[in-house]
Formats: sequence, structure tokens, C-alpha cells
Amino acid sequence: MLIFRQLFDPQSSTYTYLLGDAAARAAILIDPVFEQVRRDAALIDELGLKLLATLETHVHADHVTGAYLLKQRLGSKIMVSKAGGAVGADRYLVQDDVIAFGGRRLLVRATPGHTAGCVTYVIDDSSMAFTGDCLLIRGSGRTDFQDGDPAAMYRSVREQIFALPAECLLYPAHDYRGLTATSVAEERRFNPRLGGDIAVGDFSGYMNNLRLSHPKLLDVAVPANLRCGQPDGGGPAADPEWAHLRYSFAGVWEIEPHGLEELQDPVQILDVREDEEFAGPLGHIVGAVLIPLGQLAGRLDELRRDRPVVAVCRAGSRSAQATAILQQAGFCDVANLNGGMLRWRAEGYPVEGGSA
Repeated sequence: MLIFRQLFDPQSSTYTYLLGDAAARAAILIDPVFEQVRRDAALIDELGLKLLATLETHVHADHVTGAYLLKQRLGSKIMVSKAGGAVGADRYLVQDDVIAFGGRRLLVRATPGHTAGCVTYVIDDSSMAFTGDCLLIRGSGRTDFQDGDPAAMYRSVREQIFALPAECLLYPAHDYRGLTATSVAEERRFNPRLGGDIAVGDFSGYMNNLRLSHPKLLDVAVPANLRCGQPDGGGPAADPEWAHLRYSFAGVWEIEPHGLEELQDPVQILDVREDEEFAGPLGHIVGAVLIPLGQLAGRLDELRRDRPVVAVCRAGSRSAQATAILQQAGFCDVANLNGGMLRWRAEGYPVEGGSA
């Protein structure tokens, strides 16, 4: 079975695609985003997959790739188009190359036009293709920088993408309207730039007169992506050092009960249940401060900002919401107790009050 997830970065409207072989637990990631590395790594971990490689559809101009950071974190290989000019990759891809992950394969098709190094990845049964910025949903990528060429894009779409089976689903690198996928048949018929009987001259004339402003991150993203995303004197915020925490796919820093038990003295334990729950059968952790979730935003001054806060509830859901409230209010060191009081009690950690 093929594992497939479509992920989204709202800042750059970039889609990242995770594909995995369920039997082999092997996966690849297409077009990862620098700021979303923690999210992607958390998902891969939660699904029990090993990330073999990150793949780029091209050298992006609107975001920095997460390829280098994922290689440092997960040991994945970096794969890019040979024609893209990037340095620091583990494999440089050309037309008809095959990328294996478990028992599944991706076939590389060279689709220049948006940039000289654009490629499209086609799954082994031709049911899905990942078109980067060459072909968008009812549109196409621009062709006015990075050696873009309207005539080359026209040929790429007509000869490499529209040649795929009509039912093949197409997944672009971006969409700015919330659309997620299309198909070869749809784009052949309805794409206003490249579908129907449009000739190469018509398409080139249209593209050469778009007069678009350059992407805001062009001067940052392109140099960084030519290094496969290796930071130049900076990076995302470092992982917390005050405790051994796990970052979940839901975007929450979590601490395990054994980790909290070791750190109980130097941290503030915030119980966000209701009064009757705090004094009820599950009891509460010794030293916990009770502030029900509905009152938390108005009682933040009861917590110290110079000490870490671990939020606790019955099962971990309300306390996850509490961590978001605290972070929005400027609290830096915040974590959620994974499993809440149910897990704390089940694993035999000490409580105050509660039933035997």
C-alpha cells in the first residue's frame, strides 16, 4: 500500500508530498520547506517511516528547502535535478532516472521551462505525478527568470505531462486558491494557458507579457537552495534544552511522564482541568497549580515567565490548547504532558488526593 500525505506551508503556499511504502516503511519527501522541518519529521516519526531521500522539483525562489536540515536530523539523501545547478546533493537526477523507496518507484521526467532544472516525478503505475511549478492547476509557473523559457515549458507540458494517462492525478508545488490536485484530462481540456488547441506562439506571447514582480524571497531563497538549504549563519529555533521533549505532528511540544517526574521541582505544573476534576478520583500532581482552561487567558499573571511550564489535563487535549495560549502570550518554555493524568496514574507516578 502507498502511504501518501499532502502537506502545506501557508507562508509560501507550497505543497510538500510524503510518499511511503507501507510494507517496507520507506519514504521519500518532495519539496520540503525549511520552516516545516519539525512538522515533517514529526509526521514521519508518527507514521513509523524511514525517510530515504528528499526530492526537489526545481530550485525554488519563494521558500528555502528543508532538505539539508532533514538530512542532518534523519539521515536522508538529497536528490536534485542535475540541470538545476545546486551543490551539496547526494544524487543528481536526469531524464528517466528511477528513485526507489521500498517496493515503489518514482520516474524522473525533465520538464524545463519555469527554470532550466525543473523535473516532474511520476509514480510507477502512472496514477500520480508531481509537476512542481511547470504545470499548476489551471495555470503554469512563470518563465521570466532562472533561465525560464516559455517554448520549453510548452514542450515539457505537452510531451512529458499531457502524454501521461488521462486519469493520472497531478499535484503541483503551489496553489494560491486552496486547490489541491487536478488530472491530465482536466488540464488538457481546461487549462487556459496550455490546454486545448493553444499553440506554442500563443503561449509564449502570453508568458512574455505577464510583467510579474519578482518573488519577495528571491534573493534569499535561490542562493540557499543552490546549497540544498544549508543555512548560512542561521536556522530555525533550536530544540528546547530544559527537558527532553518531543514535537508532535499537531505542532505541540510534549513531555513524557518519566521526563516530568525527573523535572518536577524546577518546573511549574499547570493543571487546566475544572475544580471538581482536580479534587476528583484521578487526583493531581503534587505541587500543581490549578487554573481551568477557560480562565487561563485572564490569569496568566499567576504564572512565572522565568520557569518552564508543563500543562496537564485528563488526557492531554485541553492541556495542548493551554500550551498554545501560553505561547501566544509570550511564554517560551512550555510543554504538554503526553497522556495527561490518565497516563500519569496508569504508570504509577505519585498523586495528591484521588481514589485508591
